[in-house]
Amino acid sequence: MKIEFRDIGIIRTPHKETRGMPIQPAGAGGIRGTVEIFPQFEEGVKDLEGFSHIVLLYNFHKAGEARLTVTPFLDTKPRGVFATRAPSRPNPIGLSVVALRSVEGNVLHIENVDILDGTPLLDIKPYIPDFDGDDVIRTGWYEKHRGKVEKWRSDKRFE
Repeated sequence: MKIEFRDIGIIRTPHKETRGMPIQPAGAGGIRGTVEIFPQFEEGVKDLEGFSHIVLLYNFHKAGEARLTVTPFLDTKPRGVFATRAPSRPNPIGLSVVALRSVEGNVLHIENVDILDGTPLLDIKPYIPDFDGDDVIRTGWYEKHRGKVEKWRSDKRFE
């Protein structure tokens, strides 16, 4: 079975290169950007302005070759890629929960953005705490790194 996705827009941010970027939205507090939805998909953003946060699904278009074992940011030990959020994946799909500031036609104004400028957008979903906000019970290898993500920045390890 062949699976194909097409981009529905483009994400614009101040992050022009991966080096030095925040590695997650938690480390991108106050950083603003926009999402330009292609005109043929504009109707799909109707009613989105009622949500304070949205989930962006996008293509890691600048990620290097897929690897099944990676050394993630915040750690020095190689881990299975599916136990990380590393971009060098078999299907290079990224996800970020960002604050939605406003909707102007086909342009979404967002904040807390950790995404590379020019990234192709695959989908948008509203963030709904009743659906998405369960209390986390276990966080695996990441547990010993809690509280560090806000200050961590990207390097070129996944290009």
